[in-house]
This record gives sequence, C-alpha cells and structure tokens, in this order.
Amino acid sequence: MNLDTFLHNLHFDIDQISPPDWEVDWEDAPLAYKLYRGLPAVPLSLEVPLSCKEMAAPAKPELRRMGHFLWYTFGLNQLSQSVSPICSSEEADGFMQSFRRSVPSGGALYPNELYMFLKLDDLPEGIYHYDVLHHRLVLLRKGNFDSYITRALGNRCDVSSCFGTVFVTTMFWKNYFKYNNFAYRLQGLDAGAVIGQLSEVTKRFGFAAGVYFQFLDRAFNDLLGLSDQEESVYAVIPLSVEPTSWAANRNSRDGMAASELCEELTPIQSNDWVRSNRVKEFPMVTSINKASMQESTKSFRQIMPQESDCEGRPVTLPHVKRISYDLASVCRERFSPDMDFVLGKVSQEQLAALLKEATESFLYRNDLDMPLRKRASRVTLYVCLNNVEGIPDGAYYYDSDAHSLRNLNPGDHRIALQNGMPAGNVNLFQVPLCFHVAGERDFYKKQIGYRGYRIQQMEAGMLVQRLLLAATALGMGGHPLLGFDAKMCDEIYRMESQGKTSLIQIPIGFYRARPWLRGNLIS
Repeated sequence: MNLDTFLHNLHFDIDQISPPDWEVDWEDAPLAYKLYRGLPAVPLSLEVPLSCKEMAAPAKPELRRMGHFLWYTFGLNQLSQSVSPICSSEEADGFMQSFRRSVPSGGALYPNELYMFLKLDDLPEGIYHYDVLHHRLVLLRKGNFDSYITRALGNRCDVSSCFGTVFVTTMFWKNYFKYNNFAYRLQGLDAGAVIGQLSEVTKRFGFAAGVYFQFLDRAFNDLLGLSDQEESVYAVIPLSVEPTSWAANRNSRDGMAASELCEELTPIQSNDWVRSNRVKEFPMVTSINKASMQESTKSFRQIMPQESDCEGRPVTLPHVKRISYDLASVCRERFSPDMDFVLGKVSQEQLAALLKEATESFLYRNDLDMPLRKRASRVTLYVCLNNVEGIPDGAYYYDSDAHSLRNLNPGDHRIALQNGMPAGNVNLFQVPLCFHVAGERDFYKKQIGYRGYRIQQMEAGMLVQRLLLAATALGMGGHPLLGFDAKMCDEIYRMESQGKTSLIQIPIGFYRARPWLRGNLIS
C-alpha cells in the first residue's frame, strides 16, 4: 500500500488499513508511560497547588515550580475504578482501573512522552525525560545544547534566551498494539491535545512559548537518544520569560543538514522499559514517519491559512466575555461521557461562550505563520445543533471573526450521525452539540509533504483540548471520537466544495454522575 492510499484509507476507509484478524494481546500490553532504568533521577515536589487560576508574573522557574508545570501538563492526577455495564474485551469481568491525566487519549494509552532541555539554577543543565509514573526528571544527557537546538530549528528561535525547551514525542508501539495502523491517526491528535494543554499551562505560569512543527528530526531524535523506528519527536516548544527572537522563517542560502548535527553527538546508551515482551513491527507507521522527516532546514515552509467561504444563512450569537476558570479545577473535573449524556437545553449564551473561548484560546505562536495575532485558522469548527435555545436544529459553521454561525444544512441530523458511529458507545440523541473539527482535505501536501498530515492532526488535537476545557468550565462534558463516518459528515456540512474534511467528532453536553470511585493524586 502506497502512502497516499494509506492516508486516504486512514481517514475514509479504516477497514482497509488493518488486518481483519488483528487480535489485541492484553497480557503483553505496554505501559502507558516510559520508564528509564539506571539513570540519575531528580524527584519533583508532590505538593502541587490546588488552584491554577491567575496568570503568574513572568519569572524564571525553580525546580519546584517546574515540577508543578509538568504535573499540570501531563501528570497523573486521578485514579479511577469503575465497572462497565457491558464487559469489554480488555477486562473479562468488566472491572476497569485507570490513571487519569488532564488530557484525553485514545483508549487511555497515551503514546506521547515529554522530554526537556532545562537550564535552571537549582538543576544541572541537560536533557531530561519526564517520568510520569514517579513524577520526576531522569537525566539523559548533561550539558548545554543551546546552539545545537537553535541550529536544528533552522536558527528561527534564540534558544539561549530560553530557560527550557520541551520535546513532545510519540512512541509508536504504545497504541499500535491495540489499534494497529489506525494508531498513526490517533498519535497526532493525542500529541496535539498534550500541546494544547501545555499551551494553557504556560499562560498560567507566565511563560512565553512557541510551537515548532518543522525541525531536523534525526538531530533531535539523536539528542534524546531515540530510535526513529520506535519513537520520534513531533513538536518542539521553547519556553522563555525573557525577550526572545521568534521567527517562522529565516532567509539563508546555506541550509543546515541533520547529518551534520548528528555527528556532534555521542550516542546515548539508555535502558528503557515498556513491559511488552513481543513488540511487533509496524512498517506503514515507520514508513510514513520516515517520509515526513525533514533532513535540511531548506525544506522548512510557511503555511498561510485559507479564508473560509462558507455560504449559509448567518445566525448572530450574543456577545459574551471570555470564560474565567480555574485550570486546576477544570482539569480535575474533565470527563468524557459515554452513555452518561443526558439531554438538556443549551442557552445561546452558553454556546457563544463555548465557541468564543475555544477559538480565542487557540491563538498561539507557531512556525507555520509565526505572528501572534488574530488570523484565520487552519482547523475550524462545525457543529450539529439540537435543543439549543432560540436556534433552529441544523448543521452550522462557526465564523470566529464575525462570532456567528452559518446554517449550512437545516434539520435534525442525529439519526445520520448515530448511524455513522460503528461502535455506538455514545447516544447522540442525548447530545445537544455534536462538533466536528475540519481541515484542508489535502493537508497542505504540496507545500510540506506528508508532514502536513501529522501537523494537521496535531492542530486538530490542540483545538479539541481547548473545546473540552471550555465545555468543562461550563458544566458540560465532551467525548472526542474517531469512530465516525467522515464522508457522511462532510456531506452534512457540504464540505467537499470547500476542499475540507471532518477530522474528529466531539459530542458535548450535560451528563449524569457515573458510578465509580475516583481519587485525586496530589497532596
């Protein structure tokens, strides 16, 4: 199967990308977190603040505060135990126990990992891995790598003025063992959710950040000691509290090659553990990962968003202020309802606040169109409404510039949406808001090749996380779903003429309390 066919099937015909006899070996499942053994480790404080509402003044963090930052971004914050009414294949007796984090993940498998280059006064400079299970930093490589990271980013960021740089990676096996090739689509979305959460946490901590999707992959993989057959860097995020040069592009005749940088490093001999004894090969995932890699900084490109030209009767939404909420509380309360949704009427003010908060908080500095200002987005929101006060049922596009909806297809679309869900694990007749994040159908392949696909998935995941945080702050729950019929949804919104497609489905609404035991993991 060639890569174009693979990506098409991954989106529109998922039955074609995985073998029909695929069986999940739960007894040999990998851990949801990576563990290094035999390396120096620095424990982080477990006395995490219970509130994270006010924006802190910019100040270089000490180790204790850095630990709080990592915990709110990706730490284990809750333990839950429940009994499924329908026994799953994962647990013979229907009993489920899981460690929850502030971000959702397909199957709660968390294929992403966080690494950091840190320069703190009370910590040796070097490359660290965030050990989620033990809430500690593991030292992988000691030293200062300002120049190395700056060059691998194409001299587009003054890393010397940053106190840290975050690397978001994906470990392919961590969710391939369950989802087979479908894991590739999940991995980008999950990475985006992590980046979205990290971006919200940086605001509360007073840090400036920029997300770089384009970089010399092998240079950073070698820096972290990763084999790109197993794990690869997906995004690089410098953090600063000082004036920093952020740029999307540098005009230079001489490009830097990954091979040149890799020669500067001594290989890392690390001992990590994932628990699985039989790790299978995943040739399609590694093939498309290789095809997405950038070997020279000359390949870096900017991607300007295209203005949407949706036609449809406009529905003006009430003017509302941004939602003010305690991020810590919202992270603890975030919940993904299944059959727990309960139909309730949504007011226009609630819908307007949800849309405004999700889209305005999504504004972020990145290397595709670096200026941090209001601009068109590469991923946009569509929604099927039902039981919203004063707004007719129908399929709408949200115009964030005008803060209004455009009615693209009037009527109740819940039967079609429900029939398009093969799993049937959510009753959409109890859901007033069924969102779809959409993006360009060709994922900017002409400009940036196959890398554009995973960037698009990450941006979709970032917007989904903002949507979930806003919904939780309004007392609702949301459940991101990839088990939906993208072709049918595109037809509902008449997206084909716009050159767009539905990337992910997120039902949002009110829900009943679930019978489970849940405990916070902070002191």
